[in-house]
This record gives sequence, C-alpha cells and structure tokens, in this order.
Amino acid sequence: MAAFGHLSVMPREVISFLAPRQGGIYLDGTLGGAGHARLILEATAPDGQLIGLDRDPAALAEAETQLARFGARVRLVQQNFSEMAEVLALLGITAINGFLLDLGVSSHQLDRAERGFSFQADAPLDMRMDPAAEVSAADLVNGSSEQELSRLIWAYGEERWAKRIAAFIVKARQVSAIETTLQLVDIIKGAIPRAKWEERLHPATRTFQALRIAVNDELGSLERGLAAGLGLLAPGGRGVVISFHSLEDRIVKNVFRRGAQGCTCPKGLPQCVCGNTPQLRILTGKPVVPADDEVSSNPRARSARLRAVEKL
Repeated sequence: MAAFGHLSVMPREVISFLAPRQGGIYLDGTLGGAGHARLILEATAPDGQLIGLDRDPAALAEAETQLARFGARVRLVQQNFSEMAEVLALLGITAINGFLLDLGVSSHQLDRAERGFSFQADAPLDMRMDPAAEVSAADLVNGSSEQELSRLIWAYGEERWAKRIAAFIVKARQVSAIETTLQLVDIIKGAIPRAKWEERLHPATRTFQALRIAVNDELGSLERGLAAGLGLLAPGGRGVVISFHSLEDRIVKNVFRRGAQGCTCPKGLPQCVCGNTPQLRILTGKPVVPADDEVSSNPRARSARLRAVEKL
C-alpha cells in the first residue's frame, strides 16, 4: 500500500479553537492522516482520550500507525462521522469535550488515481470514500436520468452548464458506458463552450465535486453529524468544522446560528412564549481562513474555512 500522504489543514487554528485539555474526551470524525488527532492527543496528555472515525480503511490503517504510541488513549472506528452517536454509545461514552470535522476529500484520496476522485489522471470513475459502498460515480453517471444528472450537477456543483453537461453525458453513454475519469472529463469539455472555460478553474471541477458529494452523501452526512456532535458536547465543549466549499460552509453557519439563537417570538409579544434559549456560543463571527504561509506550502488549503462553537 502506498504511503498515506495528507497535510492537515490549519493545525494551529484547530487546536486554538478546540482548546483540548488534559483528561478530556475528543472526537475526530475525519481522521485522514491523523495529523489533527496527534495534536489533540499531545495537548490532552497524559490521560485525554480520542475517538477517531473515518470511512476510508486506508486512513484508519495510517492513523493506527501514526497514533500507536498513544496506546489505549486512542480508539479508532471505521464509520461515517454522521454515525458518531451510535459509535460512542457502543463505547459507553455519553458526552465529549470537543469534536473536529475536517470535511471533503483528503490529499491521499486525490493523489491515488485509482480512487477516481481526480480529473487529472485516467482511472475508474469511482469516488467512494468507503470503497465498500454500493454506489460509485460510474453508477450515477450511467444510471441516472438526464433530469437527475442535471439536478445534482447544479445543486452540488453550482455548475451553470449543468443541463448541457447532463445532455452530453446521456448522449455519450448511448454509444458506450462511461467508465473512466478522463472519459467524463472529455465529455464535460465538449459540453462547455471553449470560450466559457474559466481561467483558473478546470472545466470538470464543479461536476466532479457534485458527483463526489452525491456518491458519498456528504451534505446529508454533515447535517446529521453536526446534530449528533452538538448533542454530545458537554457544557463548555467545543465543535470545530473545516469546510472547503460554499455548500458545506452554509450548512455549518446555519446550524451554528440556530443553536446560538434565543427567543424566536414575534417582537410585539409582551413576553417570551417560545421558551427557546441559546445552546451555543459562536466563536468565529466570520470563517477563519488559512494564513498566507500555509497556503504557500499547501495550496489545497486555500479554500478552507473554519467555524467553531462552544456549548453553553
């Protein structure tokens, strides 16, 4: 197995906002290369605990190696972070002091051409974060109706050429199945007029993002994972989320705002009848972005946005 290469995004900012403390229980819902997890364990020494989740067995194998020196302080589980409540219940844990979600695809997944996430190399059109999942990107591309393809490319990729790309996909698959990444790239390039290609964005970027999100139910997982994580936080516990595109960031922002909202009664009422009280304190009025030196050393960090809250 090739080495698991992944640079953790905004490590200083994560630790600053998560504020891990000695003896606390923390959950890393997106282990990746275990860079954030290692920092959390170091900050919570000598007795802090970390529960690490990831859908990708390659990530878990790397994390097991990287975190071996922390012994029984670490428990790793192959699972979607949206299922964290069930995982913690099985482990006998009813509350945590913090959680981290570093969303999106890892550098390792992008760099391993055979995983099918990248439009830069030819590979099977896969995109599954969990290789055992039933539906791949090829299944969606070849089995979805033109209307459904157009809908998901627009909804998850915000691609203005979604209808045209969907039509070109359906026409192409009538000749032969679309099985590889570069087959799909060529179709997308043909669908978007050359004069309309954006200077700094590959024409396949938004469509590949949309397919990846759909294959892995990323937005649904985020909604469920945030609800579970915020419900598990002990008073004073913190949640930190790093997103990489506007769809994710919008969900995080809205969930955090709802949790921080108090009374929702109409202004004209003489007294509150809704009984709503704030459950969260927002720690980041605006999303925190990577410093210039990090973007220079890790260009994939440039679109990262960090938001954090504290449980009241």
